Amino acid sequence: MTAPEAQSLRVRTGSPRQPAVRAQAPVVAVVALGGAIGATARYALTLWWPTPPGGFPWATFWTNVVGCAVIGVFMVIITDVWAAHRLVRPFFGTGVLGGFTTFSTYAVDIQRLADGGHLARGAAYLAATLCAALAAVWLASTAARRVLTGRQR
Repeated sequence: MTAPEAQSLRVRTGSPRQPAVRAQAPVVAVVALGGAIGATARYALTLWWPTPPGGFPWATFWTNVVGCAVIGVFMVIITDVWAAHRLVRPFFGTGVLGGFTTFSTYAVDIQRLADGGHLARGAAYLAATLCAALAAVWLASTAARRVLTGRQR
């Protein structure tokens, strides 16, 4: 063991870590709150627009596409237009939109389609969601940048 490695293993005393933990507590709280809001909205949408067995999961598809478009606009707003409070991005970007969009439900939907013998529909859903979500974030961020800042990138 070299000397720098030995020094890194020393037990640190004092409380330099406590201020860091306290500083992160509001971030964790707003992410949790935002996630609860986003997940509740997503769940409400799936209740409103249920997927029949073997059917294309339109609610999850549009949730992810719309969520990606909103992420694109949101990122332009907080990076190019508005100096947001430090908790806005964790609350809305990570919390609300992270809870609203859903990779886990997307994966479960694909698995259900495949297990139900709907392989082509599952593959189409897999590819369509990926392409539509990427297109949505790119189109929304490009449009927002042009409208809100007058710049093209």
